[in-house]
Amino acid sequence: MINVRRFTINDIKPLWQLKLNTIHNVNSQHYSLAEVTAWAPHEYNEEAWVQRVTKIDPFVAEVNGVIGGFADLQDDGYIDHFYCSADFQRQGVGKALMQAIFNKAAKLKLNSLYAEVSITAKPFFSRYGFVEEQAQSVEVRGQKINNFVMRKLLG
Repeated sequence: MINVRRFTINDIKPLWQLKLNTIHNVNSQHYSLAEVTAWAPHEYNEEAWVQRVTKIDPFVAEVNGVIGGFADLQDDGYIDHFYCSADFQRQGVGKALMQAIFNKAAKLKLNSLYAEVSITAKPFFSRYGFVEEQAQSVEVRGQKINNFVMRKLLG
């Protein structure tokens, strides 16, 4: 069973590990080792990560008590983070998180949602009605990382 809940401070380290592991084990099918290492360096800066996660206030999806993914929705419709563990791909975690985002968007009365989506995640976002607005290359720690700005109109 998948339970989606709000983030708590006890999730800090597990969410970092999940993000790191997902990028290195799932996104590595579309990105080079240099790119995934720039995107998710192994050095852990707890202070910076606490600030980041506290600010985005993500939803956390648990599968039988184990964190399987996390995602957020900002008040302007921006999805900053959306990660599903390599251990829980194609098991409904992403669907549950996307539903939590849609529910929050309805409460906020948003007109659209948008995200900067990896090559890996693009088919998933497309299935939920997101459309590519532009391909882009973002520099991260000296590496050019290709992704897509995608948007979903609501209402």
